[in-house]
Amino acid sequence: MFINYLKIAFRNLRRHKAFSIINIAGLGIGMTCSIFIMLWVRDELSYDNFHPKGDQIFRLTCNAGDFKAAVTPSGMAAGLESEMPVIKAAVRISKNTGVLLEVDNHKFQEKRLMYADSNFLDVFNFPLIKGNSKTALQQPDGILITEAMAMKYFGNKDPLGKVIRMNNSDNYKVTGVLANIPSNSHLQFDFIISMIAIESSNLANRPWDSFNYYTYLMLDKNANTSPSGLAILNAEIDKIYKKHIPEIKIDFHLQPIKSIHLSPGLQIDQPGLGNRQYVNIFFLVAIFILIVACINFMNLATARSARRAKEVGLRKVVGAERYQIIGQFLGESIFISVLSFLMAILLVWALLPAFNKMADKSFSLHHVNPVLLTTLLGLALVTGLVSGIYPAIYLSGFKPAKVLKGKLKSMGGNLVFRNTLVVVQFVVSIVLLVGTAVVYRQLNFIKNMNLGYEQKNLIYVRMTGELWNKISAIKTELKQHPQTSDYSMVSDLPTTLVTGTINIDWEGKDPKSQIVFPSMDVDENFFNVFQMKMLSGRGFSPAFKADSSNYVVNETSAKIMGMSVKNIVGKPLSFGKTKGTIIGVVKNFNFKSIHQSIEPLIIRLNKYGGYIFVRCKVANTEETIKQLQKVCEDLNPGYPFEYAFLDEDLSNLYKGEQRIGSLFNVFAILAIFISCLGLYGLSAFIAEQRTKEIGVRKVLGASVVHIVYLLSSNFTRVILIAIVIAVPLSWYMIHQWLQGFAYHIDIGWGIFAVGAFTALFIAWCTVSFESFKSAVSNPVKSLRSE
Repeated sequence: MFINYLKIAFRNLRRHKAFSIINIAGLGIGMTCSIFIMLWVRDELSYDNFHPKGDQIFRLTCNAGDFKAAVTPSGMAAGLESEMPVIKAAVRISKNTGVLLEVDNHKFQEKRLMYADSNFLDVFNFPLIKGNSKTALQQPDGILITEAMAMKYFGNKDPLGKVIRMNNSDNYKVTGVLANIPSNSHLQFDFIISMIAIESSNLANRPWDSFNYYTYLMLDKNANTSPSGLAILNAEIDKIYKKHIPEIKIDFHLQPIKSIHLSPGLQIDQPGLGNRQYVNIFFLVAIFILIVACINFMNLATARSARRAKEVGLRKVVGAERYQIIGQFLGESIFISVLSFLMAILLVWALLPAFNKMADKSFSLHHVNPVLLTTLLGLALVTGLVSGIYPAIYLSGFKPAKVLKGKLKSMGGNLVFRNTLVVVQFVVSIVLLVGTAVVYRQLNFIKNMNLGYEQKNLIYVRMTGELWNKISAIKTELKQHPQTSDYSMVSDLPTTLVTGTINIDWEGKDPKSQIVFPSMDVDENFFNVFQMKMLSGRGFSPAFKADSSNYVVNETSAKIMGMSVKNIVGKPLSFGKTKGTIIGVVKNFNFKSIHQSIEPLIIRLNKYGGYIFVRCKVANTEETIKQLQKVCEDLNPGYPFEYAFLDEDLSNLYKGEQRIGSLFNVFAILAIFISCLGLYGLSAFIAEQRTKEIGVRKVLGASVVHIVYLLSSNFTRVILIAIVIAVPLSWYMIHQWLQGFAYHIDIGWGIFAVGAFTALFIAWCTVSFESFKSAVSNPVKSLRSE
């Protein structure tokens, strides 16, 4: 019987080629979208799952009022481990730092070197290909490198014991080669040096109040890691910290390592984190697209019901039971679903490189393992059952006496159900359309937002090597050339400022206040080069020698200190132990991602350098770069010249949103396409049901326009119902997404109107095609049997 069902299904597919292509294409495209999204979601949820002890590993984070950070003091790792028996191991890890590495006179600028405690490999599962994991980080002059870096620096030679020179001064011996770091690790690095190498440096001073490191704790396997259990441990950690620093109120929290990647709300965190909100959104999109594809199949199947009514009637007359007919139609549905699944696998294979580029992933067919493939095949079978159950029940319910007499009529309930399916399709399509438009506008808003300074045409160079010791010479050289005379030296990049202190005092400060003030050091040219606006007072000037201990603050600082931008000028301010005077107030400018609101900022006079910024003219960009390169190479010949543009750095801050926007565009278009296939099926069904009515109307003089209107008006009402449902739903979802930005676009009703009209226009075009074909058909053919 099953073989017979397959034969009948295959014959029906061959007999109705156009129907078969539309059905298989609709389901196939829907499955392709869902597979891609599932691969992406699965990867995002898999971060740090490869650590065998992952359930025991937690990162320590801190809250100082509204300031939430991923870093903690350097002394907490050893201090907590000694006082809390539940902690079996504690590891400190530094932020990635940029260094110059040299092997055999070949120099490379590397950006992913970090320092870690000697027990790093005991806690984390980063296997060594070569070397001894127990001793690899015990030496202060040892360095671990990844397999990719071993190939880059040493080729096929054994790297163990080889020397790598860092920053033209320190030699490090390779003590181990790590397997390449998995892409689904929130820790991404190429080199590790033992923390022993910097224990005596300034980084290791002030162990309980200098927040410099990421601290990871491995708890006992029997520890209570439920929310209530972690709350108890958090309170115990707070008490221990309070013993060392009683005057500061900071709350500490244990964050599971497996949740770090999808929890991007902390400052001074690792780069490249994901967002759980996006994972949830795309998971729902995958389900909705698959539902839309199933609805499309249902509508196309019921549209052909009149053609198969007599077949059902004859089968019942010769003794077929209803369950057998249901089984036949479900078999056909599953057969089409399996064919669609095979098409989807081929599309995934063909489009995988393009998807990887768009999503910034490195998926391969190896990611589609047997377990996942079996899951996807099961999904295909479920899709076949879901999409085929309604047509099977509907078609098997035909009364043989009526269908064989040609008295088949559509039931109102079935029409309502089919219209409901179309409403669901277009609700999804409109939500995706509006969401795509909002994402596009928000990204444009970010791109063109006034940050408080002019970010275009700003080139910068990170100071390295001898440049730190030649500040005066740098300034002299830059001033001499018109291409580089518009320059400034800044301590930090004004894009992702990571400084912060609560040791700020001013007149009238509440003794209990613990506000974190970021700070940056700038030279006398900063405000002019960055084209910032001073609201009151002045900027730094070489004419005022006392400026070395004076300060400029932003608007937010003035507001927090309870003074106006005019009255605050001339007031005393203490930064740590340095007392000075506020000499000016600069208009607020963004120095972090616009996901965060502008914080209070203290600006000091720069004495040491950090980054050299040069504003170039559009027509002289190349000349400016060449002159800047000459200055750097003359004064710092031991380091290769590297530069960057500030506006490109700002754009890179929002790469995640840009990728989401691109993916949203693609899936929105495909969802609308699949919805239109379903709408086409329903319009074909209605036209087929009303063939004789149309013939009679044409004989009585109805025009083509009137008939097209008659057939399209019902669908217009259906789409309007979808619009009424989709608009508030899309508003809610968009509002939730935009809350992740401190600065975002205002949602006007215009964007919903455009989305609704676009969906309505596409629906009209889809329906009008079938309606026009029916309207221009010869009425003689449709009335011949009457």
